[in-house]
Amino acid sequence: MRALPLLLLLLASPAAAQATREIAGKPLGRYPHFQFVTSFNEGEPIDLAFDPRADPYLAKRALEIYVVAHEELPEFRAGRKLESRTGKALAVRLNLGGVLENTFRLDGGPLRGGAATTVLGRGYDVIADVNHNARLDAPDVIDGSDARAGFYVVQDFVSFKREGTKETGPFSVVETLFFAGGQFQRQDIYYPANIAELGELPLVVISHGNGHNYQWYDHIGYHLASWGYVVMSHSNNTGPGIDTASTSTLRNTNILLNRTVEVDGGALVGHIDRHHIVWIGHSRGGEGVVWAYRRMLNGDPIPTAYGVGDIRLVSSMAPTDFRGSGFGGVFGSDVGAVPYHLWTGGSDNDVNGCANCDICQTFHLLERADGLRLSTSLHGAGHGDFHDGGGSSVAAGPCLLRRDLTHPIMRGYLLPLVQFVLDGNPACRDFLTRQYEEFRPLGAPALDTPCVSVDLMFLDEPGERRVIDDFQSEPAVGRSSSGGEVLASAGLAPTLVEGRLDDINASFTESGDPMNGMTLAGPGDPSAGLVLEWSGADEFLSFELPAGQRDLSGFARLSFRAAQVTRDALTRAELGDLDFEVELADSDLHRSTIRISAYGGGIEEPYLRGGCGEGNGWGNEFESVRIALDDFRRDGSALDLTDVVAVSFLFGPSHGSADGRIGLDELVLTRD
Repeated sequence: MRALPLLLLLLASPAAAQATREIAGKPLGRYPHFQFVTSFNEGEPIDLAFDPRADPYLAKRALEIYVVAHEELPEFRAGRKLESRTGKALAVRLNLGGVLENTFRLDGGPLRGGAATTVLGRGYDVIADVNHNARLDAPDVIDGSDARAGFYVVQDFVSFKREGTKETGPFSVVETLFFAGGQFQRQDIYYPANIAELGELPLVVISHGNGHNYQWYDHIGYHLASWGYVVMSHSNNTGPGIDTASTSTLRNTNILLNRTVEVDGGALVGHIDRHHIVWIGHSRGGEGVVWAYRRMLNGDPIPTAYGVGDIRLVSSMAPTDFRGSGFGGVFGSDVGAVPYHLWTGGSDNDVNGCANCDICQTFHLLERADGLRLSTSLHGAGHGDFHDGGGSSVAAGPCLLRRDLTHPIMRGYLLPLVQFVLDGNPACRDFLTRQYEEFRPLGAPALDTPCVSVDLMFLDEPGERRVIDDFQSEPAVGRSSSGGEVLASAGLAPTLVEGRLDDINASFTESGDPMNGMTLAGPGDPSAGLVLEWSGADEFLSFELPAGQRDLSGFARLSFRAAQVTRDALTRAELGDLDFEVELADSDLHRSTIRISAYGGGIEEPYLRGGCGEGNGWGNEFESVRIALDDFRRDGSALDLTDVVAVSFLFGPSHGSADGRIGLDELVLTRD
């Protein structure tokens, strides 16, 4: 028999590979005109975009668009006839333009999140049927893969599910008190009422702060337990210090795992997954959980029912920093390589972040971590707002959030954090990486809610990134950490200062200190960054990529973090988000430029709180900016991502804000 040509064989086989493209996302008001995203909230508009200028295969095609549930993708690969979850397939015709001319609104109304499940989000794939046969075969284009859905629709996991209850998830919750012995072995435990049907569930342990009470965390306990977790909040011996607080965490975790049979007649026996444990601490307890983990790394004998590898996430709410750097971490509050998350309140009047109080600066603990690092900062949140014990918010400053706004924000980020770290749930990443201005959980305060301002940092673990400049290993301003030359315009160059991110005096008063308002590094900490300013003129800062490091095709995003410098005249000149552009250039001098505000926001102004010196404005609050590298190739851009020679920042009136003074750090390439 005569062999069929390879192309005909591909077309004839329903199992043949289809072309994979990102399709689902949201339109933008300026270049790159469209943002491909992973997650949408229920009811949020979903748009589909094609870029024939960059992808000639699609030019002038007539397509029928189907949206299918991701779990059914194997059936469609096997030959099942396509049916769209949105009803009738969407018919579109592409032209020769870019995404501006080839963006289409999808009726996402029928698409739902993971209703009645404990997993956030439901996955969907977009199939562009090229040959109009209502089958998924070789000519077609798909947004999605066997490993991951094209996009996810996420349900409301923040609001109360019914009036008068504290649960937000699909399960009712049992709360029970367990007294295991002495004063600091008291536990408040939350678990799903139907736990007998659920198998083993991850354990979340909460360690309160000094003067607080272990029964003040219903907003966390009920929330997480209703989504399928066992939560235990324990009495914490914080008075003597961080060492005794850490002992309380180590011991109470051990007690619950060893004496589960004693809780509610054995209801939890066989239902706690001791290999998936999260520690969350508040204030001294927030530092205590970090020191407890470090003690385990150092070989502490208390844990017998679990090991250091079973602690999968450590999170601190407004933590102190009594132990400091500890001479390289072994004796200090240094969590090592475990994923670490930080909550910070801008109006905290206890762990207040002032330059004169090293033990009051929360970001030290984030900077010492070596693995995945995440941070959620809330302007207007006080120290007492992170618990639900009533009484004072322990807050100072304007426009206070109080608990009724702080807690929905906490619920909106805590559950995605836990599911992302413990389970790798891809539907959760967008909540942790996209700015609050353009994407936030359903049920969290709307953007126009008075006083609400949330800043996020997402810093990938070392194995998932390539450093361009982290300002650590190369102190010279003219040379990056990766070995490339750093060039600046004539007006910008004199303002560049590289050094430790630590305010050297006792106040935030505007002064000659180039690191004024920086609180990321404490005594003995090496964390460093760059400070620069511009005023009324266009300026540039360019990072050369050394030979051998110019192929960016194996990376997904360019990431950096930045902060406006508090109380500086250039910051005060225009209170609001600060804007500038990022540009990539290849060896043939093809350039592509993106303004950071295209994605919904710029760099947030400091919280306008007085005290800690003269003037208004609190510590410099960094936030992450992550730009998809493919966005620089939008609309037929000739930029060659395999030969990028420079990453540049463009400042000034032609590129965004006319004036500004910022801190810049962690310029890296990431794989996701």
